[in-house]
Amino acid sequence: MTDSTSLRDEEVPKWDIALEGLAKETYQQTARGLTVDDFHKLAVENKIRLDDIMVTMFELCIYGEWQYQLDAKKVEITRETLDNLFVNARLQEKDVRDFTGNWRPIG
Repeated sequence: MTDSTSLRDEEVPKWDIALEGLAKETYQQTARGLTVDDFHKLAVENKIRLDDIMVTMFELCIYGEWQYQLDAKKVEITRETLDNLFVNARLQEKDVRDFTGNWRPIG
């Protein structure tokens, strides 16, 4: 495979692009920041695990595509934030309970 046909590591998203698309669509439909309750509803409606959606949202924040806000103030989400939430190799609903703010795309 030549360089022109292979994807470089930095070109491959580090998150689930289908879940990103679902979140963007929901954000556009609601015209407001998305909450954990919104993601829970998406998980149920689309038969997706909540932790898969939430990991995608955290990754989007880490890579500067989305931001998390609490009381209209941006809260930095880092790799350490995400790593500290993983206790048993999966995020549990109780692990994201304290994230009472909202997520929105940047730009």
